[in-house]
Formats: sequence, C-alpha cells, structure tokens
Amino acid sequence: MSRRFRFRVTALALLLLLQTVVIASGQATPPSGQRKTSEPYTGDLSIFDSPGREERLQIKRVMDILGIAPGKAVADIGAGSGWFTVRAARRVGGGGLVYAVDINPEAIRYIDERAQKEQLQNVKSILGKADNPLLPASSVDAVLLLKTYHEVAQPVALLQNLRAALRPGAKVGVIDRNGNGEDHGVGREVVIREAKEAGYKLLEQYDFVKGDKMDYFLVFTAKP
Repeated sequence: MSRRFRFRVTALALLLLLQTVVIASGQATPPSGQRKTSEPYTGDLSIFDSPGREERLQIKRVMDILGIAPGKAVADIGAGSGWFTVRAARRVGGGGLVYAVDINPEAIRYIDERAQKEQLQNVKSILGKADNPLLPASSVDAVLLLKTYHEVAQPVALLQNLRAALRPGAKVGVIDRNGNGEDHGVGREVVIREAKEAGYKLLEQYDFVKGDKMDYFLVFTAKP
C-alpha cells in the first residue's frame, strides 16, 4: 500500500468520525421545551425576604407595568415564600385576588400560613405541576414569574397551559437573570423564543430590575 493511499484512507476515516460526532451532538441537543434547567429551590424560604429586595427589584414599578391595580386578579407562578404574592395582594385589595402557584408542597404550606398571619383573605394557593399552573379558566389579568423561569423544566408546555387562564389583554411578566439554564439563570433570548413558540408576543423588555444589568424584565401577551 502506497504512502499516498494510506494517507487518503486515514483522512477519509477521520472525516467519517467527525461526521458521526456532529450527528451525535445534534441528536443530544434537548428538544424545544426541554433545555437545561436549575433544580427547583427547596431550602429555607425566608431567604427571599432579604432586606432591600423590594427596592432593588423596583417591584412597585413592575406591578405598574403589569397593570396590577385594585380589583385585579394576579398569578404568582413559582411563588416560593410568597414574597411577591403578599405585595400583589395588598395592591389588588379586597376586591382582587392573587393565586400563589408553586410545585413545592412546602412552599404552599408556607404561603398559606403567611397569608393567614398577615390577614390576607385574597390569596389562594395552588399546588401546580411542572408543565401546568392549574389556574382556573379566564381567571387572571396579570402573571409574574419572578426568578423562577430558569427552574421550569417544560417552559413551552407551561406557557401553553397558562393561556386558558388569561383574560383578554392579560400581561405575563418574566423577571430572571442571564445564564445558561442550570446556573440559576437563562438567556433572555431563550425566554423570548420559547414564549413565541407557546403563542405569545413580546410587548416590552426592561433592565431596571437590577443595577448590574444581569437581570431582565420581559412582558408578553398571548397572541389571538
């Protein structure tokens, strides 16, 4: 066998090996809605009530943008300790309602106890599913996923199942930080792409929720 022939055989083998690796890599890419995610938090829920968080996130401005006002119905998806739930409940008042949704039974118990302690009669907790918040049909005017989206394992399915709960003109807000999905953050373009796939359009996007620009605030509405 000549040296030139052996070289051609070796080059062909390397090319075939490279094609196999590329194909395998493509097959290993998670399908839409199954990207890398962070493990849902199950630790001490009180850490979410850190001093100054309300000012850092400018949560009153967030509620203004989402149209959260007296008499409105709101869903806090991934409610955790109920930090946002109680603030939204005070904003909507006795004529409004806040659904606190979480997939962690301990969070639901925590929120129920908190609402009772703070004498908030307009909070209703829901033990949701990873792909479905289990909200009643046509029940909410505004939704917020606060530092939760990066933990959603089936984001497209969750957003699709959320649509039935939205009243006409309802806004869906997502506050999160840029990351790769498994580092307690997810890129804003990923969120925008997944929301579009689920049937939503981007209305507005902001960077004011944190001074270092790592956090973003996206506002969506369901397409007709």
